[in-house]
Amino acid sequence: MRLELGLNLKLSQQLRLAPQIIQSIEILQLPAMDLRELIENELQENEALEVVEPAPETYGENGTERTASQEDDGSFEDDAERVLERLDDLASAERGSQYQSRGAAQEASDRKLEAMQNAPAYDTGLAEHLAHQLEELDLEPEVRMAAEAIVYNLADTGLLPCSLAEVSTGMDVPLPPETMAAALDVVQSLEPRGVGARDLQECLLLQISDDCEDAHLKRTLIRDHYDDLKRNKLPRVARAMGIEISRLYEVMHGLANLSTRPGAMYSAGPIRYIRPDVVIEWDDGNYAVRLVNDHMPRVGLSHNVRRMLEQSRGDPKVREYLKRKIDSAKWLIEAIAQRQSTLERVVKEIVARQRDYLDFGVNHLRPLKMQEIADVLGIHVSTVSRAISDKHAQTPRGIVPLKFFFTGGTENEDGGVESRLSVKERVRELIDEEDKHNPLSDDEVAERLKERFGLDIARRTVTKYRKALNIPSSRQRRVWA
Repeated sequence: MRLELGLNLKLSQQLRLAPQIIQSIEILQLPAMDLRELIENELQENEALEVVEPAPETYGENGTERTASQEDDGSFEDDAERVLERLDDLASAERGSQYQSRGAAQEASDRKLEAMQNAPAYDTGLAEHLAHQLEELDLEPEVRMAAEAIVYNLADTGLLPCSLAEVSTGMDVPLPPETMAAALDVVQSLEPRGVGARDLQECLLLQISDDCEDAHLKRTLIRDHYDDLKRNKLPRVARAMGIEISRLYEVMHGLANLSTRPGAMYSAGPIRYIRPDVVIEWDDGNYAVRLVNDHMPRVGLSHNVRRMLEQSRGDPKVREYLKRKIDSAKWLIEAIAQRQSTLERVVKEIVARQRDYLDFGVNHLRPLKMQEIADVLGIHVSTVSRAISDKHAQTPRGIVPLKFFFTGGTENEDGGVESRLSVKERVRELIDEEDKHNPLSDDEVAERLKERFGLDIARRTVTKYRKALNIPSSRQRRVWA
C-alpha cells in the first residue's frame, strides 16, 4: 500500500446562511420573555444600543428612529470616555493579556449576582422532608441507615419503585432483609402518609387510619377487592362484602380524600408562567391583533456612538470597532422588527381563518395547515412554524398556544371538514349526555356521531379520542343502581 501527499484544486457550490439571516431566524422563534432577555444582554454587551425613552409605538424601518438624546447636557464627553476605556481594554486583550480588566470583571460579577438574586428559592424536597423526620426518631444505626437509603430511592410520587433487595444492593454495606423490612415500616410511618408504598394498593391502605370512619370496610374493599373495584364490578364487590350497593358507594366516596401521589406536594417543579405574545380582542365589530410589547425594552442606535464614529476618522482601529458595533446593533433592530411584522401577519391570517372558533368555541375550530398561511403570505412554511413556536395568544376563549389553531380534520357527509379537536369535543358531549346506568359503547358513540353530525368515524378512532380525553370505558363509567 502506497501513501503519498498531494495538492488538489476543487470547485464546489455550497449554500450557507449569512450570520444576519441566522440571527433573524433565531429571534423569530423566540417567545417574548426570551427575546427580552436577549435584548437586555445585547444592551450590556453593545455600546451602540440604547433604550429609547419614551418608547415609540413601533420600531423604525431601519431601527434607528429614536427621541433626542442628551447631546447638550455634557453627558457626551462622559460616554465617550467610558467607550474609549472599553476600547483600551479590548486592545489590551488583543495584545495577549491573560488578565481580565477591572471593568469587565465587575460587569461579570454583577451579572452573576443578578443571576443569583433571580434564582428561585430552595424548596424542601420529599427526601429532605422525610430525612428531617428520621433525625428526630431514636433508631438503631443499621435501621437508620436503611431508612435513609429507602427515602432517597423514593420516586417523586412517594412510592418505592424498586425492591428492598435492590435498595440494599446499592448501599455501601448491604443489610439483611429483616433490617430493610424494619426500615420500610419506619418510612411508611412518616408524614405524609402513604410514602414508601410499593404499589398503589399499599399506598391507599397506608392512608386509612384506625380512627377513620368505616376504616374496616375501606381496608377490606382495597385489600380484598382492589381488582374488581378498578374494573367497576361493584355488584360482585357488594355481594362479597355483604352490603348493599348504595352502602358500597358511601364507602367509595370516603376514599376520595386519599392521594395516589402522596409525595407530589414536595416534588413539584417550579411554576411556569405564561405571558402571551399576542392579544386577540374584540374591537369595534371585529377582532384586532395586538403584539404584547409593553415589557419589551425599545432599543435604538446610540446617538453618541454615531457622533463618535464621525469624529474617529483619524483612528482606523476605533472607527472599525465602532462600525462593527453599529452594524451588529442594526442587524438586531432589523431582526426584531422583522419578527414583529411576521408574527403579526401570521396571527392576523390565523384570526381571519378561525373566526368561528373565536365567536362560538372549540366545536367550530376548522382544520388548518401551516402551508395555507404560508401560501397566502408568500413565505416559507418553516417561517410560519418558527413564528408560532412556543408562543401563546390571549383570546376571548382563553390563553392558547398558537399551534392550537393548526389541526387536521375529518370530512362529514355534507362535504364539510371538522377539526379533530371539534370531533373530540363532540365525543365528550355525547358521553356527558349518556345514561350513566347504561353508558354508550365506543361503537354506539361512532353511530351517534354519524347520525347527529354526519361524521363517519371508525370505532377505533372513537376509542383513541376517548383515551386522549381521559374518559374511561363504558364498563368503568357505569353507575350501578
